[in-house]
Amino acid sequence: MGSDARAFAQELSKALGQQVYVENRPGAGSTIGAEAGAKATPDGYTLVQTVSALYGVAPLVYPKLGYDVVKDLRSVIVLTSFDNVLVVNSTLPVTSMKELIAYAKGKPGEVTFASSGNGTTTHMSGEMFKQMAHIDIRHVPYKSGAPATTDVLGGQVNMMFHNIPSVIQHIKSATLRALAVTGAQRSQFLPDVPTVAEAGLSGYQSSGWFSMSVPAATPQAVIDRLSKASMEAVKSRGFVKSMNESGFDVVGGTPQQMDAMVQDEIRRWAPIVKSSGVRVD
Repeated sequence: MGSDARAFAQELSKALGQQVYVENRPGAGSTIGAEAGAKATPDGYTLVQTVSALYGVAPLVYPKLGYDVVKDLRSVIVLTSFDNVLVVNSTLPVTSMKELIAYAKGKPGEVTFASSGNGTTTHMSGEMFKQMAHIDIRHVPYKSGAPATTDVLGGQVNMMFHNIPSVIQHIKSATLRALAVTGAQRSQFLPDVPTVAEAGLSGYQSSGWFSMSVPAATPQAVIDRLSKASMEAVKSRGFVKSMNESGFDVVGGTPQQMDAMVQDEIRRWAPIVKSSGVRVD
């Protein structure tokens, strides 16, 4: 879990009047942690941090998942949203997205892009880019974002779509070069960097969000209490300050609003995932 989960746990502890602990279960595009949450005792004492890609991407990429993320988890709240940013190793001889596309077309199959794992937003952002730009670039999946970033910094991999909070300091120090952000508008955290659409791929948009869910059989009264306490936590000055400093936008909202966002994710990503042919058996 990232800084948003830890900051949320701290504020949720205050709202509930009891300590909330964070247990890390990383790996396989967050599907391992989600499965543990889905199979936990539905008593309100276990929340699971979910991410948007778990809904629209993971079920198609991991067809043998031991659970159904929509049926086996219930929404509580969306914590934060984030855009990804296209970054390249600073030694790569490109300074714009158009130059990168031209470079890739001149070296089909040679340009590589890292991701934090199959089926993650960092992976699918790259797949969408690959399809819309009509280029042949090679995907290199990692177990998480940290080693992927390390190898892009070291030049072992040429480029990556990564969430802004994870690479913003590298961009500011010029160890990575930012070419475009994936949202519908420019990011408040990188206002001088154009969107992918502005840079030449009209219609491109790829954003993600982190959320909290509970096992599906959790009683409604418990979900209602968690929803109310979660909104207090998300609106707290400490959480908002921590998230904005880290490069996240705070979202909040009701379980019903999160349900609607889940359905949007499924509609957006299913065609991209199916056309990419990516599957992990």
